[in-house]
Amino acid sequence: MLNNKVILITGGTGSFGQRFVQRVLEAYSPKRLIVFSRDELKQFEMHQRFSEAEYPCIRYFIGDVRDRQRLYRAFAGVDYVVHAAAIKQVPAAEYNPIEAIKTNIGGAENVIDAAIDCGVKKVVALSTDKAANPVNLYGATKLCSDKLFIAGNNYAGLGPTRFSVVRYGNVLGSRGSVIPFFLKKREEGEVPITDSRMTRFWITLDHGVQFVLDSLKRMKGGEIFVPKIPSMKLTDLAKAVAPECRHRYVGIRPGEKLHEVLITEDDARHTLEFEHHYAILPIGQQEEDLKRYLVSNGGRPCVDGFSFTSDKNSRWLDTEDIQMLARDCKVTTNA
Repeated sequence: MLNNKVILITGGTGSFGQRFVQRVLEAYSPKRLIVFSRDELKQFEMHQRFSEAEYPCIRYFIGDVRDRQRLYRAFAGVDYVVHAAAIKQVPAAEYNPIEAIKTNIGGAENVIDAAIDCGVKKVVALSTDKAANPVNLYGATKLCSDKLFIAGNNYAGLGPTRFSVVRYGNVLGSRGSVIPFFLKKREEGEVPITDSRMTRFWITLDHGVQFVLDSLKRMKGGEIFVPKIPSMKLTDLAKAVAPECRHRYVGIRPGEKLHEVLITEDDARHTLEFEHHYAILPIGQQEEDLKRYLVSNGGRPCVDGFSFTSDKNSRWLDTEDIQMLARDCKVTTNA
C-alpha cells in the first residue's frame, strides 16, 4: 500500500516515529517519507541512521503542529499522514496545561484542516489508554483530539480525506518507559512502586508500529482501533527486572489510575470485536454505514456490559514473557 506513495509522520523523531520510519524503509518503497518534527538535534541524530544518501526517499522537515502554515507546506502532495506528535508526559502536561492544549488539541485541529485542504487520502492519529475516562490533563487532551479526528470525516464531506485513530497502552522500549527506569534503579538495590495492585496494558514498539500500518490499510474512516494486548502487574514487572531488589511503595501520583481502560462500558455499546483488535464506532450519522461495512468484514458486537480494562484482561504476561521483553527493551534503549 505504501509503495510509490508519499507518507508523512508528525513527531517523527520520537521512539515510535523512528521505529515507524525503520519499518517503512525495510518493508516498502515509498516515493517520499517525510519526518516532521520541531527538534533539530533529534533530526540531526536521526539523519545519522537514515540519511538521504542511503535512503533517497527520506526528507526531514523542521516544524511544529501548532504552526498551521508550515503544515500546509509539508502536507502538499502527501498521500498518508501518521500523527504521532504530542506532549505526552503526564506531569509536564499538568504543570504546563496551556502548552499541552495548544499541541494536543490545537495541533490536531491544524493537522485535520491541512489534511483536508491538501487532499491527503488517509490520516491515522495515535491515542492512548489515558484518553478513556481521563483523570489527567494529558488524557483529557487526547480524548478531545480523538473526537476531533473522528469528526474530521464529517468536515471532509465528499472529499478524499479519511481519519481514524489508534489507541493502545504503555509502549515498551519508548522513551520514558518504566523498564529502563527499573533497570537503572536496580543498581541502587531498591525499586519504587506506586501501588502493589497497579496493572497496565503493554505493547511493544514493533507491535505498535505494525498495528498502525495495519490500521492504515484497513481503515474506512471514523474508527478508533484498539489492539488486543496483554496486561502486566507492576509488581511482577519489578520482580522480573530486578528480582534481588526490595520494593518501596510510594503511592499513586496525582493524575494516575490504579488500572487503565482502553474501552469503557459505554464505548463498548458502539464497539465491534475482531480476532486481534476492536473498532470503536463514531456516534452519529456515520455509525450505521460503518457498522454494516465492518460487520461484513468479520466484526461482531461486544457483549452487553463489556469493557477492556487492564485488571480484568484475559491475557497476562508471565515472568518469562516480562524478562524477554525487558531484554529486548534494554537492547533497544542501548541502541
